Amino acid sequence: MPKKNDNTLIFSEYKIPRAVAVLAIPSMLGMLINIIYNLADTFFVGQTGDSNQVAAVSVAMPVFLFFLALGNLFGVGGCAFISRSLGEGKREKIKSISSFCIYSGLAISVVVAAGFIIFRRPLLYMVGASDNTIDFAGDYLFWVALGAPFVTLSIIACNLVRGEGAAKESMIGMVIGQIVNIILDPIFILKTGDSLLGIPLVFGFNMGVAGAAIATVLGNVVSVLYFVIYFIRGKSILSITPKRFSIKHGIPKGVISVGVPASLNNLLMSLSNIVINMFLSSYGDYAVAAMGVAMKANLLVVMLQIGLAQGIQPLIGYCYGARNYPRMKKTIYFGSVCNIIIGATVTLFYVLFRRNIIAMFIDNAQVIEYGIKMLTALMVPGVAIGIMFVINNAFQAMGKGLQSLILAAGRQGLVYLPMLFIMDNFFGLEGIIWAQPIADFCCIVLSIAMFAGILKKLSEKAAKIVK
Repeated sequence: MPKKNDNTLIFSEYKIPRAVAVLAIPSMLGMLINIIYNLADTFFVGQTGDSNQVAAVSVAMPVFLFFLALGNLFGVGGCAFISRSLGEGKREKIKSISSFCIYSGLAISVVVAAGFIIFRRPLLYMVGASDNTIDFAGDYLFWVALGAPFVTLSIIACNLVRGEGAAKESMIGMVIGQIVNIILDPIFILKTGDSLLGIPLVFGFNMGVAGAAIATVLGNVVSVLYFVIYFIRGKSILSITPKRFSIKHGIPKGVISVGVPASLNNLLMSLSNIVINMFLSSYGDYAVAAMGVAMKANLLVVMLQIGLAQGIQPLIGYCYGARNYPRMKKTIYFGSVCNIIIGATVTLFYVLFRRNIIAMFIDNAQVIEYGIKMLTALMVPGVAIGIMFVINNAFQAMGKGLQSLILAAGRQGLVYLPMLFIMDNFFGLEGIIWAQPIADFCCIVLSIAMFAGILKKLSEKAAKIVK
């Protein structure tokens, strides 16, 4: 029997609205801080008044997403595997899963980071850097790559802890690093005496985009330290002990089968950002900077909805592992309704205040005009896209790697990339702006159709269990 303080009580005994609230609210609050954290770099770099530095952050971001992909490979894959194993009652296996994820992610991130540091200039030219932005982007990428092991480990640890149902601890670990980053951003980016929201900055290093990267790395260092302390205290059922590392009992396959689609989503997002920057570069650095600002502003609706979907993923995985299919389906439906409400609310807010939102980041009339058009287009699928996020996380929780892979490849690759080429060819800049919303709607329909097929199979399986 589980202890009274066991997180699995949330999975098995709480009513669904309460369980969703306990798991999703910390995840969404963490994502809200994550939005501020993601916006902070662009906001504070924008305060320099240099559109080349703003564009440099946008250009370097696709490469940074590669490290997020590594974190999700072992973090999301491990989270889903851990929650299913909890539902199946395999607690000793969970310790090996967590140790495998931590040390595999660390080793691979070190190797990838070294490659990025050595080849950063040709890589950045390849992803759309211009002669005006290459030095700024190179500085940003150097520091981010140097701290890549911490970036990767913080993502892995955050997801693994969420997988055991410790949503509050997962949120704290993520948020504490992001708050450190936000505090350090103006200090590292700006110079002493610069105006920050009308107040002169008392002290600043004047490092520009390099300062933004250093603040990001230091924030992740703090996050990793928090999780190390959490594990050492011994309250977790997870383990980071090297002797628990194992590649037996299907652990690599169980992690990677779900982790690959999750990481592929980041990689394809990186690829799509590279391609869109290449397309936009022909329209000038203003267009590149504007899309970077619009995409970061759009994070509000996307990250809140993803936060809810990720928050309830362990509950879905536990129910699936325990074969409690009715509770699992109710959780998915309830989560989808919540995401629709979130999407509608934020979309309405953005429609009313989109000019003010874009103008917050940079005081440049041309960038603002481009940004308004881009943000409006990106927000069009906002009401419905949360359904796809819930379904995709449900696929991951159930270990349905193929279905999750199809959605990831569709939204950022198989549907979106061809759409970019087609729309650019026929409609120019306007076509590029509307390619992502069209791809999103296609993938929302696809996700619902695939989920209906899964539900049919689960209903047949449940009927056999009853018999």
